[in-house]
Amino acid sequence: MRKPAALPDTNFILRYLLRDVETQFAEADAFFEEVRSGKAAAQIAESVLVECLYILTKHYHVSRADVAVSLTNLLLYKGIDNSDKRVLTKSLALFAESSLDPVDCILAARAAVAGNPVLTFDKALNKMCTSLAGRI
Repeated sequence: MRKPAALPDTNFILRYLLRDVETQFAEADAFFEEVRSGKAAAQIAESVLVECLYILTKHYHVSRADVAVSLTNLLLYKGIDNSDKRVLTKSLALFAESSLDPVDCILAARAAVAGNPVLTFDKALNKMCTSLAGRI
């Protein structure tokens, strides 16, 4: 029987992706190898995903596209059991291809996947939601 899903925080994910603190990377790598194979389970909180996007792009100056690819790959590990995985992966694709902030990308993806309307005065977000309507 598999243990309940672990909830890695931003720092744990960053050490794994950046490999910048060797002892912490080793621990994170061992855990995520278990998740990759499905021997362990994890859930990536939406708030943690947003914080990872912010820190990687603003502090570490990683491109939006590279961040989106890295985090999408992580979300696709066999042991990631987020019920909203489709929304999160779509939001990362939107983040890579637009200048919208991460929260707006999540709203647009959630609206497109679930068919919910987004109520906004933000013209860029409204344009994105309109362009996605019926495409997903």
